[in-house]
Amino acid sequence: MTASDRFVQITIDESNGIPIWLQLRNRLIYLITSGVFRVGDKLPTVREMAVDLGINYNTVSKVYQDIERDGYIVSKRGRGTFVHDAYLAMEGSALDAVDSLADSFIQQCRELGVPRGDIIPLVEKRLKAAGGE
Repeated sequence: MTASDRFVQITIDESNGIPIWLQLRNRLIYLITSGVFRVGDKLPTVREMAVDLGINYNTVSKVYQDIERDGYIVSKRGRGTFVHDAYLAMEGSALDAVDSLADSFIQQCRELGVPRGDIIPLVEKRLKAAGGE
């Protein structure tokens, strides 16, 4: 299975106030850093993704260029765009930011006296309340 087969996991919510390009960027980075898209997986073309998501070609192109610059993907002329792992060598990667955010949340919960075993159910409850995917 290629990343192209799995990109149906990408959804865009035009009503949430977050710019479309940022939603797409964040979702792609998450799918790469979480291992859903693996190193070497081929991504859909810019055109394919734009059509399937119903968004502007230039928006997808901007996101691809942005995440390529950050080392998450690499474009190979005439072959396509592939997941890459160069981001792992870069300081301040999105994965570091997510880990830092999670660590901060856990620390704040502990400071408020929330028992360790209550943190995951609390997050699950809030995720359900937030709806979405």
